[in-house]
Amino acid sequence: MAVSNAAEDQQEKPSGAGLSASARPFSRFERMVAWRYLRARRKETFISVIAGFSFVGIMLGVATLIVVMAVMNGFRTELITRILGMNGHVIVQPIDAPLNDYAALTDKFAVVPGVTMAIPLVEGETLASGHGGAGTGALVKGMRADDLTKLKTISGNIKSGDMVGFAAGTGVLIGTRMAQQLGLAAGDQITLIAPDGDITPFGVNPRVKTYTVSGIFEIGMSEYDASIIFMPLEEAQLYFNAPGIVQSIELFISHPDDVDQIRPKIEAAAGRQVFLTDWRQRNETFFSALQVERNVMFMILTLIVLVAALNIISGLIMLVKDKGSDIAILKTMGASSGAIMRIFFMTGAAIGIVGTFAGVLLGVLVCVNIESIRQFFSWVSGTMLFDPELYFLSQLPAEMSMRETVSVVAMALTLSFIATIFPAWRASRLDPVQALRYE
Repeated sequence: MAVSNAAEDQQEKPSGAGLSASARPFSRFERMVAWRYLRARRKETFISVIAGFSFVGIMLGVATLIVVMAVMNGFRTELITRILGMNGHVIVQPIDAPLNDYAALTDKFAVVPGVTMAIPLVEGETLASGHGGAGTGALVKGMRADDLTKLKTISGNIKSGDMVGFAAGTGVLIGTRMAQQLGLAAGDQITLIAPDGDITPFGVNPRVKTYTVSGIFEIGMSEYDASIIFMPLEEAQLYFNAPGIVQSIELFISHPDDVDQIRPKIEAAAGRQVFLTDWRQRNETFFSALQVERNVMFMILTLIVLVAALNIISGLIMLVKDKGSDIAILKTMGASSGAIMRIFFMTGAAIGIVGTFAGVLLGVLVCVNIESIRQFFSWVSGTMLFDPELYFLSQLPAEMSMRETVSVVAMALTLSFIATIFPAWRASRLDPVQALRYE
């Protein structure tokens, strides 16, 4: 019994030294009693079960918060990498006249400090069809072969075929998902149908033309892999009835977050009226929605830790009630109210501390193996738990942030410490006479 242990500890001390003499903050005596109350005894099984549930609740709450925040961060990072990896950070469009001087403008923009690449671009929507008459909507991007080679997001992810036909001006590049939908492979023929075609006496006929699939790429973002076709720039100009002009010039900069500082330099280099749109404006709604969802998930999942902290309160209150006679005896032996409060504070705080760091360990393990875990549960359930058609990415990303992990740990420890204050204070205020009246 804790009281007998405390008595033995008292006998070991020099004559005339009471418990109050060793009642410095978190002394050996206080740690010994707190540790004894954490260990389960046969008659205290129910209390130990509550403590166990509190530990598991905090562990799962912390782990869930870490995993969810890591997945949300991974989503944002992967999407930004893929979206900005193939789309320019600054889009230059004409105002007063078409961009028929795009070659000279591209050279001017390329030497602007901070700009790493300038790509003239022709875009247009078409209907793409393959074997068996299957068809799908597609966005054609006309681009120079040298520019596409520099765009490593595309040229570095050719899964089959090559860029030889594209460089020769006779082939196109399509994504893996489009190839699957249309039943195409490298070397096959793809038919493109544009609504704005040739003008005849009978009206405008859709332009229909067949190209060879030079290569098949995979970015890893399902929307792009299923809908984008890369075509040589000169061929795209002819196909969309725009000979000698482009619709826009895409600029890639070394630090996308510094776009506001580079914008005046780009306008000065243009030497004509142009309209600039940066990546934040083009994707503002999307990334704002991600940020709101992330913040809401953090607040909701914090409730898991809060519920576990409330379990600590209930467990400690029941422990105080069960140990009322022990507390009374300790007080009569000289233990101060502060010592009693610290004993029960350590008892509850130990549950929160161990549960928090166990949750951190569990969360890190899950984040490291998140894709394997997803594949396992997909196999067990026989369903697609992370459908790329819905979530844009082909794999479940997870990117832990040290700042966010520290915030989760601090929040969990703070809630755990706050939860122990009231039961510990209640134990320290226990009257020995009332506690021993019916003993």
